[in-house]
Amino acid sequence: MQNPSRAIALYGTDEAVTPPRILRAGKLSAELEAGNLRYIRWDGQEVLRAISFIVRDKDWGTYSPTISDLKIKEDGEHFRVTLHAVAGDAGQHFEYEAKIEGNAKGHLSFHGKGQTNDGFLTNRTGFVILHPIDGIAGAAVSIEHTDGQVVDSTFPEIVDPVQPMMDLHALTHTTPGGLRVNTLMQGDTFEMEDQRNWTDASYKTYVRPLAKPWPYRIEPGEVIDQTITVTISGTGHGAEDDDAVSLKPGDPIRTVPPLGIGLRPKDAVSALANATALKILKPAYIILHHDQRSGHDASTLTSMLQVADTIGADPWLEAVIESPETTDAVAEVQALGETAKALGDPFKTVLVSPAPDLKCTLPGSVWPPAPDATALYDATRQAFPNARIGGGMFSYFTELNRKRPPTDALDLISFTTSPIVHAGDDRSVMETHEAHAAIIKSVSNIADGAPWAVGPSAIGVRDNPYGKAAKDNPDNIRQAMNWNDPRQRGLLGAAWNLGYFADFASGGAAAIALGGATGPFGVVSAPADFPQPWFDEFGGIYPVFHVLRGLARLKAVKMRSLNLNAAGPITALAAGTDAGIEIWVANKTPSATDITFQTPAKGTILDATTFAKAAVDPTYMDQLQDLSSPYNLDAFAVARVLIGN
Repeated sequence: MQNPSRAIALYGTDEAVTPPRILRAGKLSAELEAGNLRYIRWDGQEVLRAISFIVRDKDWGTYSPTISDLKIKEDGEHFRVTLHAVAGDAGQHFEYEAKIEGNAKGHLSFHGKGQTNDGFLTNRTGFVILHPIDGIAGAAVSIEHTDGQVVDSTFPEIVDPVQPMMDLHALTHTTPGGLRVNTLMQGDTFEMEDQRNWTDASYKTYVRPLAKPWPYRIEPGEVIDQTITVTISGTGHGAEDDDAVSLKPGDPIRTVPPLGIGLRPKDAVSALANATALKILKPAYIILHHDQRSGHDASTLTSMLQVADTIGADPWLEAVIESPETTDAVAEVQALGETAKALGDPFKTVLVSPAPDLKCTLPGSVWPPAPDATALYDATRQAFPNARIGGGMFSYFTELNRKRPPTDALDLISFTTSPIVHAGDDRSVMETHEAHAAIIKSVSNIADGAPWAVGPSAIGVRDNPYGKAAKDNPDNIRQAMNWNDPRQRGLLGAAWNLGYFADFASGGAAAIALGGATGPFGVVSAPADFPQPWFDEFGGIYPVFHVLRGLARLKAVKMRSLNLNAAGPITALAAGTDAGIEIWVANKTPSATDITFQTPAKGTILDATTFAKAAVDPTYMDQLQDLSSPYNLDAFAVARVLIGN
């Protein structure tokens, strides 16, 4: 069987990605991408993650602008970019001019000015600035408010549920390398939110306070005119050269938690058809999603329970409670309990969440009506007396952080995440690993000693927290809010999942569920109503299958510390088995990276060259061969390394 194209193997899609244009002026550099700036650096050291002039619709969707008349001038000491852009749809459009200038003295400006001819309904139009979190979280920042008052503060360390900084005119911070960075915002009032709530690796400063009405209308002839000016000073030190990443297992830490997968009724038939592979995967549990708003009933529970029984996984019930009134919600839970009894009382873990909590409630907004949490959980305990009762949020950590459950009424706190709520590009997806440590600290604080679990999580979103539904993605592209994200089928997806499990396992999660059996979040290919390049022709299992199988087999084994930098190119989990120290390691980048480890060692590599072989052999990662150190790990490759005792 022939390997797919390298793009399909890595990303699950042949979608071409235009590389960014690198702008340089002395030690100042920035990446120009779709008319905006990313990774603003001085002497290789990141000072800001992004400055973007964005145009959003009334549902918080960001338009992709059509750019014309793009002009770039560089002479080594200066750069200047000008462009014209149109953003909108068939019903409305907004036009703007942008000018970006930078020089070798550490001065950068980004000016955006635009208007609409016919009126424009938007939730945000103007600048967004991203501060990185690595080395910045918990650090000092000087805030200048719009009235000129200057106060000293800090970037939040624990994830702030709302807005840590308000009424902003300028921010001044110092990078880990010692550079002083002043960011001046003109043309409107800005405020900041902690984007780690969505696992984004940034603090986001954005235009127009959320306390003002939204959506709002830009009237014909009304001019939006804003400028962001960045001044970099100080000597600092340049970025360090990348060396081989050393995998040196340290002291024993926690045990590897059980690994589960998710299942929705519409995927039950295809999951059962692939039961042989799923038995080999051997997840400890499977989360059965139940939502009567979608027509789920006893028959759909029965079909999903058949999958759980066939593959030998403990069934967990994840029940969305439709009724917003407490009395009706209690009756709904009682009826669900009777249904479960009729099915033989199969659920030893039951998770419940009100339907209104599946949607995002922005800071300053009124939470929609929902049943009293304590009453809901008490009713669930009565309806399922033999089960562990869990709650929190089926949506994202954001809502858990903003609407914290009564932990004394629960046995388990739960939530999920997705890396593509705000951005869909590859780098943003992988950068979310940088935010996991803060999520772990925050959820541990919320749980207050109670066990907590995460998932089922995947790259694709389970639900659209801002709109009616996630994006169907018939063109198989990378984009925010994808329901069926192509990278689930590629090596990038396998690497992301490995890092996700490693982060939350070492952070103390009681259980971690990833993806699903089949379908858009699946680990095994099956006929679907969305494109699956290469797999539509050949079938087989996705690279992520091998990662999940390997991690599931390590359940209850003592992990060993590795002390890897979350912002570095490598993610890994090490555990001490009877056969030796087993390390699962992945390259998070599109470039090959050297890793070193203790020898003698044996292992298996899953990369673009072995993709097809692994797709037809669910035990592929058991085939150990001698490995030399250092080893050059290809883009998004995954390796299983076994170091003998």
